[in-house]
Amino acid sequence: MTAAAQLACICGHVQFEAVGKPIVNVACCCDSCRAAGARLQLLPSAPAVLAPDGSTRFVLCRKDRVRVLKGSERLKEFRLRPESKTRRVVATCCNTPVFLKFQAGHWLSLYGCLWPEGRLAALEMRTMTMDLRAGAVLPDDVPNPKRQPISFMVKLLAAWVAMGFKAPKVAVNGVLHA
Repeated sequence: MTAAAQLACICGHVQFEAVGKPIVNVACCCDSCRAAGARLQLLPSAPAVLAPDGSTRFVLCRKDRVRVLKGSERLKEFRLRPESKTRRVVATCCNTPVFLKFQAGHWLSLYGCLWPEGRLAALEMRTMTMDLRAGAVLPDDVPNPKRQPISFMVKLLAAWVAMGFKAPKVAVNGVLHA
């Protein structure tokens, strides 16, 4: 995605764009993403977000390069626990998970299910594979580090530097209980 990617929830009531090259394209295998994905994809009309291996596909983009074009009033946050510093934002019109945001983060992890069939950029790595069950077998098509590797952290840092060390706020309209 070097130009603007036009994205939408499953029903199209929430539309947004992501401009520029993503920071990184990953599949997260952490316990938190797997637990949240399992709960969110059980909501009525929600798309599947967990891959057969249990990972959740994300495209990480700078916050200052993602803009809601329509339907922002339909965005609600979901947290696994009330005190969690991670929130997942869902388009409540059709229960499409839209993005994951860390409280102090300068990026948004956009859910891979937002891309039309065949348009999602190639996977670069799986992260947090240490959280998978013992004996889980992953393909060796991309790196499968146990945690986020230094190269991942360097990409996040480079994006933050390019943003002038800013972390724009992202407003949502309420809480989703799932």
